[in-house]
Amino acid sequence: MVFSSATFLFIFLPVVLVLYYLVPARWRNGILLAASLLFYSWSEPRFIALLLVSITADYFIARRMDLAEGGKRKGWLAGSLVLNLAILAYFKYANFFIDNVQQFYSWLGLVPFEWHKVALPVGISFVTFQKISYMVDVYRRDHEAQRRWDVLALYILMFPQLIAGPIIRYKEIVAQLKDRSATDTPDNRLHGLFRFLVGLSKKVLIANVLAQQVDIIFATAPGELAAGTAWIGMLAYTMQIYFDFSGYSDMALGLGRMFGFSFPENFNFPYISQSFTEFWKRWHITLGHWMKDYLYIPLGGNRKGEGRTYLNLVIVFFLSGLWHGAAWTFVVWGLYHGLFLILDKWGLRKLLDKMGKVPSVLLTFLLVMVGWVIFRADTIGYAVAYLGRLFTFAAPADGILLDTRFVVMLILATLLAFSGLIPSVEQRANKLFDKILTPRRAITVTVLAILLYVLNSSALLAGGFNPFIYFRF
Repeated sequence: MVFSSATFLFIFLPVVLVLYYLVPARWRNGILLAASLLFYSWSEPRFIALLLVSITADYFIARRMDLAEGGKRKGWLAGSLVLNLAILAYFKYANFFIDNVQQFYSWLGLVPFEWHKVALPVGISFVTFQKISYMVDVYRRDHEAQRRWDVLALYILMFPQLIAGPIIRYKEIVAQLKDRSATDTPDNRLHGLFRFLVGLSKKVLIANVLAQQVDIIFATAPGELAAGTAWIGMLAYTMQIYFDFSGYSDMALGLGRMFGFSFPENFNFPYISQSFTEFWKRWHITLGHWMKDYLYIPLGGNRKGEGRTYLNLVIVFFLSGLWHGAAWTFVVWGLYHGLFLILDKWGLRKLLDKMGKVPSVLLTFLLVMVGWVIFRADTIGYAVAYLGRLFTFAAPADGILLDTRFVVMLILATLLAFSGLIPSVEQRANKLFDKILTPRRAITVTVLAILLYVLNSSALLAGGFNPFIYFRF
């Protein structure tokens, strides 16, 4: 089940909200946990037992680790990390590993062996990262181990952020798991509903429209694409993945506020970045923070000399690429970003600053788009051929027709993505959902919410194209 499905919007969410606010406050965590289990079981009933068993293991390991000292404490942490990473490695990377072994066999002229593909549990990457952050923070004594199994399970399985984040650290939310009276207000609920519908609009009205044309373009052999079509496809996918993923994050943050939670922000106009360093401060912010605190700094960060700093960046972005997907295209995409972060430290960032804001934004954006082609391609060969097609201006017409709706949404998406270049727009956008609701503002927000609800409902009931990029990660 995804947030942009009719089942979620018209049945699941209304029923859960009604039940949540009908019961006494002490039962609300139970309602949310039951709803989260149902939400996950709806599409992945095979894996719910695995999740519950692994959560139970982490619950007891954390309790024992909390009481241990020295080497025993490290031993309990190591056990949890091995367990969680082994589950992730098997379900997400076993097929990738076997496929490469099979390819190696074919090079040697050997007969490939039989292998039954392993199914990928939805959201396993996000669940694993949250579980690891919980265990590491208990080890560091940033907080005590949770004494109640159901509260820990709710933290890990809470449906608003279960499938695609944002990645929430336990210490950021532990107080809210106990008491949400300060944040469970009418203003927050209305703001949450409005933000959810803004995110839904990004997904349904913009990303879905772009996705249809993007799939057609990237399903075409690069040799058959005109240069203009290749450029349009690259730009369209760049906007699709942003509005798809940031839209989902907006929906998650909105749902959280409707239930009294405050989740961390995950996007802040990433395409107005003037360098790759800035891009990773604006794109998938919670992943960047997680990688920094639980991987980059433990590896030594920038404390052990330039050479070690560059190696740490390579390791972090190699793993970041692999985390996004089990394919060499994702690995190359991660290393591509790592390379430009190293170049930023070598002086590229200073050079971009000297160029001025607009030229540096456009150059960074172009380089980010190139990275998205690698990310979107099925193979490295396809990505290279596609990128080469961008500069084959003598290529003939390819017969791919762009409908008016797609063109309008691509222009709108581009304008919205770059609107943050205007300082007042970025400032107001960041404060949009935090303002106190005066009666007049409450009426305005309500009217806008109703309008967005009608527009999105009409689009979904019309049976339009409704994929979700990060659903498979």
